[in-house]
Amino acid sequence: MKKFLMLKKEFRSLADIKQAGILQRFFKTGPGQYGEGDLFLGIKVPVQRKLAKKYADLEMSWIERLLNSPIHEHRLTSLFILISQFNKADSQTQKDIFNFYIEYSKRINNWDLVDLSAPNIVGKYLVDKKVKELKILDRLAVSHNLWERRIAILATFEFIKLGKSDLTFRIAQKLLKDKEDLIHKAVGWMLREVGKRIGEAEEEKFLLPHYQSMPRTMLRYAIERFPEAKRKKYLRGKIGLK
Repeated sequence: MKKFLMLKKEFRSLADIKQAGILQRFFKTGPGQYGEGDLFLGIKVPVQRKLAKKYADLEMSWIERLLNSPIHEHRLTSLFILISQFNKADSQTQKDIFNFYIEYSKRINNWDLVDLSAPNIVGKYLVDKKVKELKILDRLAVSHNLWERRIAILATFEFIKLGKSDLTFRIAQKLLKDKEDLIHKAVGWMLREVGKRIGEAEEEKFLLPHYQSMPRTMLRYAIERFPEAKRKKYLRGKIGLK
């Protein structure tokens, strides 16, 4: 408990009311917005990373307490600590951290929390697992919870880094008709990463059958790195036409 109380004290001392107000608006915390009710202290990410490093051996019960907090920085710092512990853990402890993450996935409830943690815990845990274990991403991809769906597609980033696109395409397929802009952006981003890291031709294996029906934002994100002439053809629906 002593370390937990020391960490909470550091959070309070680092709080910046002006910065908190900026973050509250940036992360859409108003009524009806995706981050409704999220509270901020105004602590920047690099500072939170330093806190996570300092308290990297915090016990899981206190990490759980932070993850259940309504304060955004508490949750993000707890995720940084989890990532640190995951990277140093044996296989059984990694499995335990992965299961903990999935159990508390609804508390990973803003886009930065997902983007900074899902590839580093869910993705890294699953990269060498069998087909049966990968089905967790299929389940998350059809969840009613926006953040679980985003976790599903962001977790595939680790596979892309290893030159594997099949899982990204599989999850992207499930999210093609998603109504949330934050999902459109995430899927487009991962497709763009396929093009960047594996090859434009590989990305087009998915784009060509789907680009005319996918959400416009998803398409724009996906083709952002394409040559201008090809990008315009995609946007006009005339790719492959003379």
